[in-house]
Amino acid sequence: MLLSKKWLNQYIDVSDLSGQALGDLITKNGIEVESVTDRSEGLKGLVVGHVLSCAKHPEADKLNVTTVDVGDDSPVQIVCGAPNVAAGQHVIVAKVGARLPGLKIKKAKLRGVESQGMICSLEELGFEKKQIREDEQDGIHTFREEVEVGADVISLLDLDDEVIELGLTPNRSDCLSLYGIIHEVAAILERPYTLPAADVETDTPNDVSVRLETDNCTYYATRRVDGVTIGESPQWLKNVLIAEGVRPINNVVDVTNYVMLELGQPLHAFDTSKLGRTILVRQAQDGEEIVTLDDATRTLDSSMMVITDGQHPVAIAGVMGGANTEVDATTTSIILESAYFTPASVRKTSRTLGLRSDSSARFEKGVDPERLLLALDRAAALIVNVSGGTISEPVIAGSKASDARTIDVSIDYINHRLGMDLDQTTIKHILKRLGLDVTGDETLTVHVPSRRPDLEVPADITEEVARLYGYDSLPSTLPASQSKGYLPKDNVLRRQVRRVLQGTGLSQAITYSLTSELHASRFNGEGATTVRLAMPMSEERSVLRTSLVPGLLEAARYNTARQQANVRLFETGRVYVEHGETLPRETERVAGVVTGLWYDHRSQGTRIPVDYFVAKGIVDTLMRSQRIDVTYEAAVISDMHPGRTANVLVAGNVIGYVGQVHPAVSKDVYGLKEVYVFELDLGALKSEAMLVYQDVPRYPSISRDLALVLKRDIPAGQVEATIRQAAGPLLIELALFDVYTGDNVGETEKSIAFSLKYQDPTRTLLDEEVTASYDAIIEAVKTKYGAEVRA
Repeated sequence: MLLSKKWLNQYIDVSDLSGQALGDLITKNGIEVESVTDRSEGLKGLVVGHVLSCAKHPEADKLNVTTVDVGDDSPVQIVCGAPNVAAGQHVIVAKVGARLPGLKIKKAKLRGVESQGMICSLEELGFEKKQIREDEQDGIHTFREEVEVGADVISLLDLDDEVIELGLTPNRSDCLSLYGIIHEVAAILERPYTLPAADVETDTPNDVSVRLETDNCTYYATRRVDGVTIGESPQWLKNVLIAEGVRPINNVVDVTNYVMLELGQPLHAFDTSKLGRTILVRQAQDGEEIVTLDDATRTLDSSMMVITDGQHPVAIAGVMGGANTEVDATTTSIILESAYFTPASVRKTSRTLGLRSDSSARFEKGVDPERLLLALDRAAALIVNVSGGTISEPVIAGSKASDARTIDVSIDYINHRLGMDLDQTTIKHILKRLGLDVTGDETLTVHVPSRRPDLEVPADITEEVARLYGYDSLPSTLPASQSKGYLPKDNVLRRQVRRVLQGTGLSQAITYSLTSELHASRFNGEGATTVRLAMPMSEERSVLRTSLVPGLLEAARYNTARQQANVRLFETGRVYVEHGETLPRETERVAGVVTGLWYDHRSQGTRIPVDYFVAKGIVDTLMRSQRIDVTYEAAVISDMHPGRTANVLVAGNVIGYVGQVHPAVSKDVYGLKEVYVFELDLGALKSEAMLVYQDVPRYPSISRDLALVLKRDIPAGQVEATIRQAAGPLLIELALFDVYTGDNVGETEKSIAFSLKYQDPTRTLLDEEVTASYDAIIEAVKTKYGAEVRA
């Protein structure tokens, strides 16, 4: 919403305040001011000139040599290139020494002819092209009414003004008009004010009939104005509209726009000869068409409301008028409309048609029923003032239900929520400044006028007291009871996981939650029902992901394609799966991807590529940090290498997997070489185990190695569990350090070797004790797996 300070000053004295100072006060009191523009900035020395003569330039076809009276002792010669310059015109002249935005006017010679100034267009004065009359958009501006030669143009065009742009929130629709802003500024400054009024003289009957056949229009009022002369608006009216960002059209249309900006009530003017004497407001019929004022043909449906001449649509109610009843140069009689259309109906129509106007913006938020007749009378009186004519009596259909209401709120309620101790007198004074009538003592009854639809509950009254009292005046205090801040356990876990994975050398990635159907089906996702978007932007982002791995592989491909061969990434995030439930189930996971070299030390000639044990080692490190015991078992998972993939188990439950992506998938789908991934349920990493500290052992340990030959299909993890169970409490460390298949063992056999470490923290172990444990282990693996000790 744009606010002309000069226009506002006609109703409340703000002459002592600069636009910036006024804007700061408005902002401090709850309405953000986005900008303040000085319309005269960069302008100086502009006067009204009278073109005495105009002749073609002797050396240039597109230039004219003019003689212009600028109110000085003698006329000046100005060379002008505008196509519409002519003798007898009153124009804007920038004299020698004058300033325009970015330009200082000097004497000059154009093709050998001296020019002492410049005849200006409005665009050269900083006006936007859309605000300029169509016939002058490519030429100079000419005054169409009586003006004094030599008069100051800045004052004549009201450029000695500042325009304040308000950034209104949706609830403050009352400030979409000067009427509402007057109340707001008066409350802030505590100054007297006047309001727009209407003085209508009428004795002419109105033979227009109005019928309402829809619940979406509850009130419809008209006046007929006969004997109007359509022409250009007076300068004062055009000045206000341009300052408010509206292009002047003609005197009748300009008045309807002026009153809309002034009172917040959209109006419409119909040509009586085109409309007839019947107005019927109804819902449109499906497929019905209308050509609107922008010359576009609109196809309507039954959810839209239209104004008709009894048969055919002549306007889309609350949105835009029709071209078939447009006011033009031949119009001599008009019918003015002022109505209340339900906000929901106008909003839906505007959105469906993709057609938004200044009128629809106001109807969507709701107009003040109390100003419907005031706006109609104000517009009728102004039209007679600027275009002549006589006004008929109003014809009204329906009834206007006042939106005025009362809100009960106690003094204690207000003070408790503000943390203050304001007395009754102060609170009442603030509310009365806002134009709210207040009765009562400890419990106040606040009478809210219909112009303030945003005030509905006691909290709204509290907010009004706070902003008028001044947010800067509210005391700053600490809470009476201070509590320690803490992180939720889920956030603590996420931080711990990120810290550990970053410590292993991985970098955090954040990938899209949306993916394609193809990627959503990968990595054990084909059994899950994907969650598809109703209106996806593209097929590549059409479903919610079921795994983090495809996104990380895409990130790895992006990096390797840019010569970053060694990629180490991880991500924590949610996946979304439907399993016949009403809503998709969300689970949080942690996943990683590694490819390329894990260790590359060129000076030592050491280059270690990523393999299964690197990926498993990352998972082991993560589990150890959470003090969780983990085991692994061979697994077959879609899109993973069948011989290099394992499920990750905690307490016998599968919480994820680790392994190599199937070579066909990594190469053909993602363009990667050998790549390893892991994905775990993040919730399964929660652990209540406490970190236990022990003394550094004072007694030596004893180490033994054990190599076993057994069937290839027996998992090493099961053998390890059996060894731990058989070894007893003296075994403190057990590690698998070799797996062998080859000529020295059978075709269906393998050799696995473990390192065992024994120790007692209270004494030195005897060799016999270790041997007894060792023998017990051998007996256990022989009995359970048929294993033989390899020499």
